[in-house]
Amino acid sequence: MSRPGRSGRAIVVVLASCGLVASFMQTLVVPLIPVFPRLLHASAADASWVVTVTLLAASVITPVSGRLGDLYGKRRMILVSLGLLIAGSVVSATTSALAFQILGRGLQGCAMGVIPLGISIMRDELPPERVGGAISLMSATLGVGGAIGLPVAAVVAENADWHVLFWTAAGLGLACALLIVTVVPESPLRTPAPFDYFGAFGLAAGLLCLLLPVVKGGTWGWTSVPTLGLVAAAVVVLLAWGAYQLRRRDPLVDLRVSARRPVLFTNLASIMVGFALYAMALSFPQLLQAPASTGYGLGQTMVESGLSLAPNGLVMMLLSPVSARLITRFGPRPTLMSGALVIAAGYTFAIVLMGNAFELITASVIIGAGVGIAYAAMPALIMGSVPVTETASANGLNSLMRSVGTAVSSAVMAAMLAQLTISVGGLPVPSLFGFRATFAVAAFAALAGALLAALVPKTRTAPELVAV
Repeated sequence: MSRPGRSGRAIVVVLASCGLVASFMQTLVVPLIPVFPRLLHASAADASWVVTVTLLAASVITPVSGRLGDLYGKRRMILVSLGLLIAGSVVSATTSALAFQILGRGLQGCAMGVIPLGISIMRDELPPERVGGAISLMSATLGVGGAIGLPVAAVVAENADWHVLFWTAAGLGLACALLIVTVVPESPLRTPAPFDYFGAFGLAAGLLCLLLPVVKGGTWGWTSVPTLGLVAAAVVVLLAWGAYQLRRRDPLVDLRVSARRPVLFTNLASIMVGFALYAMALSFPQLLQAPASTGYGLGQTMVESGLSLAPNGLVMMLLSPVSARLITRFGPRPTLMSGALVIAAGYTFAIVLMGNAFELITASVIIGAGVGIAYAAMPALIMGSVPVTETASANGLNSLMRSVGTAVSSAVMAAMLAQLTISVGGLPVPSLFGFRATFAVAAFAALAGALLAALVPKTRTAPELVAV
């Protein structure tokens, strides 16, 4: 419950703003990907780490920051996350050296823990009748920030020195930290237990071994020694980590709770929805910017393609209160299923109608609507199935599952578009069949997410999950 003197609406606005800034980091440098080798004096494979490291850092830090929030204070951990974002932004803003850019981008990725922590603060601080709408809004920022970030980053990158992007990120992070200190109270709910440092190290090692070959397998070769070796190491490390967690009295991740059917199938559905979301972020800009001489490319500039995709982020945000009402009326399970089916419909639309910018914008808006509905339902399902003292760590694990989905999507979509090409002016360009194949795979992933959501047991709508 919120305490006297604190505005619930102000808390929601501040936390949602922090979520937008954190998710913005994922697409901050996407418009610069084609020119990074020249800017950083590195090969394309090495320069790609500037994007990859942020995804990896977010995947590792999200469940860890959630558990630290349960133990030491969620507001405190949000401030730590924002501090890492600011530090990473300053590092990247002051150098063009590849190693320091990778370091800075890795620190920026640590900010993703803000979103599950913010969701948990909302549950702790807000009156029951406002929790549902607030959580829907906060959860939607996972997709909205990245979608809005694309055109903003493109405009800045095309009209100013590229380092300005990082100074802007540092300023946004500092503003968010000041707002958190001023507006958001520390949650009184804590879990009195020691932090599982060995478990955190094991989880980080296992995730790195798992995600590195997923993200870099296309570059290294899917049957190469590094790829297969890391996959084998991931299996061994994660199995050992799981056995260790089951033996601990106060584990980093309570696998018994995570294995409960509602939590398990919600997390599996989250992987599929995260996969489907990132497929759009990778494939739509390339189709919009493909040369018109291909017969299907739309020949847009970097800024034009970014602006074309901006409406889907706005739709995600606008639909967050609608999703809260759907949860109230029908429950989070049918809402998650509906969102996944809408995403599949959006990709099906794109397969059939992709002849002009308006059709692609329409498809992206449909997909954005589905993501906004689905993302809002996930934390509602999770929090209805775990103890109050474990909401931050449980939401952190759910955010991790979405990150795993985006990482796998990044690898699969990049590999497909790199293999299914035609030659234009001597340069390889993804073919029309390649784009349609990626849309079909994304639609299938969304349908799989709907099926997994259907396996979540039916429950009554929790009284706190109602719209504002």
